[in-house]
Amino acid sequence: MSRILREFLSYGLIIFLGLSCTPKEEKKLNVDQILQESAEQYSYMSSLLEEDRFPTTYENGKLKSSRSDWWCSGFYPGTLLYLYEATQNPELLAEVKRILVPLEKEKNNTGTHDLGFMMFCSFGNAHRISPADSLKEIIRTSSVSLSTRFDPAIGCIRSWDPAPWNSKWQYPVIIDNMMNLEMLLWSAAEFNIDSLKQIAVTHADTTLKNHFRKDFSSYHVVSYDTLTGQVEMKNTDQGYADESSWARGQAWGLYGYTVMYRYTKDPKYLTQATGIADYILNHPNLPADKVPYWDFNAPDIPEADRDASAAAIMASALLELTDLAKNKEYFVAAEQMLSTLSSEVYRGAPQTNGGFILKHSVGNMPDGNEVDVPLSYADYYYVEALMRYKNRKSKES
Repeated sequence: MSRILREFLSYGLIIFLGLSCTPKEEKKLNVDQILQESAEQYSYMSSLLEEDRFPTTYENGKLKSSRSDWWCSGFYPGTLLYLYEATQNPELLAEVKRILVPLEKEKNNTGTHDLGFMMFCSFGNAHRISPADSLKEIIRTSSVSLSTRFDPAIGCIRSWDPAPWNSKWQYPVIIDNMMNLEMLLWSAAEFNIDSLKQIAVTHADTTLKNHFRKDFSSYHVVSYDTLTGQVEMKNTDQGYADESSWARGQAWGLYGYTVMYRYTKDPKYLTQATGIADYILNHPNLPADKVPYWDFNAPDIPEADRDASAAAIMASALLELTDLAKNKEYFVAAEQMLSTLSSEVYRGAPQTNGGFILKHSVGNMPDGNEVDVPLSYADYYYVEALMRYKNRKSKES
């Protein structure tokens, strides 16, 4: 019996292959209370965090953190900003101002494809909440730095630079890259830099052509031949197998093409986003509570670990896609995901879990790294989804 299943049973919930929340329970989602409790968790986390370090996970009773150049560095300030927006807690704002100082230098980092995660989740949200020219300039510089990783002959932004651990690929591009395009699109519109938009569109189009199967499921890694620009390999790095559907990868694609449609209104992006959404929600291996196993084709289902981070990303994307696609079924699914994630099974108790909000995410199962632990990006997209859910409910009332 899996750990999460045991926890559900211990709380007296009815479970069968993931069945958890009844429709009656889903209606009791108290977003304001959850956001307040999440804010208290992050205040607690800030008291544990070393100076100029960024939280990544909590394992074996220890809060683990990274330097500012790790791809997850933007999620902590981004989550703080959402929680400040929800609660107006001045302690959270003070912590944001403190942690953005060591992060700012990454605007010049041309060695990573993840500047969107790092700089737009953080400085982008800061500018959205409190517009400032200085924040805009940081985002612009970050976008230009990211654009240097684009190869027009291939039509994609390179994900990983050459290293011993990824030596089998000439020019690897991962589905995660779709998440970093929003910063380019925002900067293109804000500063009238058409080249940034063209990079984002070309990358999205190349990924649409080469990353997806006919059923709208996605490969994790597609590598290109640097001489011909043609696809040389289609593999996985964090999923179960090359031909399997790694859950978080499907979430990245869903979110990424939803954003592409929001910015461009190109119908092919809406078709792609809805195709991915329907693939996820109609998959026979999606548990009834809508929190996916770490891979849709994991061999040990239903004992396989769940991935709360994938559910959080999916929920946030589905909430936006609901209106873009005019499909209320996406809202129902997102609401159920949030209801499950908000249960005691997935949310940490006060002043536990290293201050993280969610439990039970999976980082890299094949490497045995960050398995069944809290993760900073799970919290970020969970809080973002809660905010989107709250805003939608406010408009309806």
